[in-house]
Amino acid sequence: MINVLVVDDHEVVRKGLGLIFGQTEDIVMVGATDDAETTIALLHQNTQTDVLLLDIEMPKENGLVVLRRVKNEFPSIRVLVLSMHPEEIYAVNCLKSGAMGYIGKNAPVEEILAAIRKVNDGGIYISEKLSERMAYQRRSGANAAQRRLYKRLSIREIEVLKLLTSGKKNKQVAEELGINEKTVSTYKARLLRKLNVSNMVELINHSKNMELSEKMFQ
Repeated sequence: MINVLVVDDHEVVRKGLGLIFGQTEDIVMVGATDDAETTIALLHQNTQTDVLLLDIEMPKENGLVVLRRVKNEFPSIRVLVLSMHPEEIYAVNCLKSGAMGYIGKNAPVEEILAAIRKVNDGGIYISEKLSERMAYQRRSGANAAQRRLYKRLSIREIEVLKLLTSGKKNKQVAEELGINEKTVSTYKARLLRKLNVSNMVELINHSKNMELSEKMFQ
């Protein structure tokens, strides 16, 4: 059985959730509060709480402050934020503050129940839309960091890298650029160091993944 404490300043929400949980076989509402101090007091009294269902719009004290207090005083309790506020604005801050999930009040009942179960099992719950957005931001951030590395290269290093990426050998690179093979080897060593890779396979794959082109260095 999953013991849930509901924290929301709207009575209709507290009572509605109580009715919903009453129709499930594995979730029970062990209490409901509408402010921070009562929440902390109840948690001290009821050590069986598994999941805290928390609204971040609270009277007197911001829900994020309550979240941090709960994680500090009751680290084993899993917090799921249930809010009317847009997830793209608040969800990441809630997760960084210790929440195990974030779900909107407009979500279907079954989704809310699924979120509670997932959080109780130790998982992180966010919507598919937010998950995709966060993944995109991580990729964009990684690409930006990689592009900054490439912009540290000299014009000659870029020329050598492009030829190596196209599959040319040291001798072919040397002939095309009018330099000797030893100089090509020197450039290769610099490229490995500057782009933080350990061998030529990584260097070439890295460059291909970044879609190496003149535009990248503008």
